[in-house]
Amino acid sequence: MLVDRAREIMESKGVIEVLYQCHSVWIEQIDQDSAHIRLLEDGRHLNVPINILAEAE
Repeated sequence: MLVDRAREIMESKGVIEVLYQCHSVWIEQIDQDSAHIRLLEDGRHLNVPINILAEAE
């Protein structure tokens, strides 16, 4: 995923599914090329490179 698209998703009022290693996540913060995410299945927080996040189809 590109940084600009991640920002659009984070600021969107709608719900757009984002995946990290096939797990649904919520983008909580963006810092340059990384994102602070929360896994929706168990609530864990991770800091990951934005380019490995994917928008669900």
